[in-house]
Amino acid sequence: MNAPTDLDDDARYRALCSRDARFDGRFFVGVSSTGIYCRPICAVKTPRRENCHFFAIPAQAEQAGFRPCLRCRPELAPAQRHWSSTDAGSILLHQALQWLDHAPDTGPAPSATELAAHLGVSDRHLRRIFEQHLGVSPLQYRQTRQLLRAKQWLSDTALPVAEVAWRAGFGSVRRFNDAARRHYGMSPTELRRGAGQGRSGGGLFLSAREPWDAIAWLGFLQRHATPGVEQVGPSAGRWQRTVRLIDADGQARHGWLSAQVTRRAGRSGLTLRVSEGLAPVLPLVMERVRAVADLDADPAAIDAVLGASLPHGQGLRVAGAFDGFELAVQAVLGQQVTLAAARALGARLVAHTGQPIDTGTEGLAYLFPSPERIADTSAEALGRLGLIRQRQAALLALARAVLDGRLPLSPGADPDTTLDTLQSLPGIGPWTAHYIAMRALAWPDAWPAQDVVIHRALGLSGSPAQNSRQAIQLAEPWRPWRAYAAMRLWQSTLTEQPT
Repeated sequence: MNAPTDLDDDARYRALCSRDARFDGRFFVGVSSTGIYCRPICAVKTPRRENCHFFAIPAQAEQAGFRPCLRCRPELAPAQRHWSSTDAGSILLHQALQWLDHAPDTGPAPSATELAAHLGVSDRHLRRIFEQHLGVSPLQYRQTRQLLRAKQWLSDTALPVAEVAWRAGFGSVRRFNDAARRHYGMSPTELRRGAGQGRSGGGLFLSAREPWDAIAWLGFLQRHATPGVEQVGPSAGRWQRTVRLIDADGQARHGWLSAQVTRRAGRSGLTLRVSEGLAPVLPLVMERVRAVADLDADPAAIDAVLGASLPHGQGLRVAGAFDGFELAVQAVLGQQVTLAAARALGARLVAHTGQPIDTGTEGLAYLFPSPERIADTSAEALGRLGLIRQRQAALLALARAVLDGRLPLSPGADPDTTLDTLQSLPGIGPWTAHYIAMRALAWPDAWPAQDVVIHRALGLSGSPAQNSRQAIQLAEPWRPWRAYAAMRLWQSTLTEQPT
């Protein structure tokens, strides 16, 4: 009844108009005027609604007589299911790109042979897959990625060229110079001069699509922050937190980040700084910070759907999660208690099971406990922290599900499967599951219909079950942006409260 991907065709068309990458692979659109079917992210002119026919998988579109688009290439869409209609080559390519995108950038780039061995295929087969789908070799893809990242560091930081070369994985300044001249016709120094000499003074600028209500975003983070792990200052425009990430070699990287709301050349965004220990995973940190701030959302497309019913909140974003497991734990702790009580429980849990870290910043003293640490904590110990038995069971089951790979909690994970898995765990119901999908998976159509604050904002006054059913019905016209509707409704209850 409340399935996240059970969109009607009108909702699919609204998603198509936005070209939001989060819908890529979740449906395909056949255009009767051209006889072609596309992914929802295709860059061609948006077809008229009456010419669009929607399909769950490519095979349905082809059965209906449509041929695949040569521009967006439906065969490259991310697979929604294990061994679905997407061919094995596309799945292999997706795995290869994931590994290359998250591999450490310091040190020499991995060879095609090393990548093929990591994926369990031959070097020749891997090269053939890349040439067939992308028209480039694995190492050409890797080098372009390295150059673009190096170009951003030259533009947005004051790092010496030699350090940029090292961080980007070129191994030496000479190799960096050769690659820059070959691809861009300029040396690294000339690239920096044209960009303005690393004008952010050591920070990387992450731009947002306008409008962006940064103060409301920071206020939301502040109300949900775990003491000892995060610090948020809406008045100062700053968000800080401790960080634990695992790199592509399985090594844990620890440190801190600081994101400052900034306006540059007429654009809003965040200036990101990280501790030295996070330098090898800086690209992954950047990706996660963008997700937490929801910087890539399309406010115009969202407001076109929500504006008539919920006119206030054009710049509101769905605050994402830096770590999906951390967010899920916070959601369980927040069940049926106030935000203040949930933060107090979180602070006790972190002090008991978190890993101490020296950040040099007062109030940032712990890394949030990993799934391993939670799983190794006894129910009795959790009870002494103030957690009732239901939450003890939920936390332990959650940690074990993440550890055994049944529950990926990151953007791109399938929302249907994730919701089903979450609700199969003890103590986790629809509200908690949708809240996790909304923030950890960045699923824009998640809808915590059981939320009492949403009921109040909608003016519902029946029983909880009646209110939940009404909330689902009322939100139907807001699909596929119900998560943003939830943010607007929550924010509407804070209009007379400080953020």
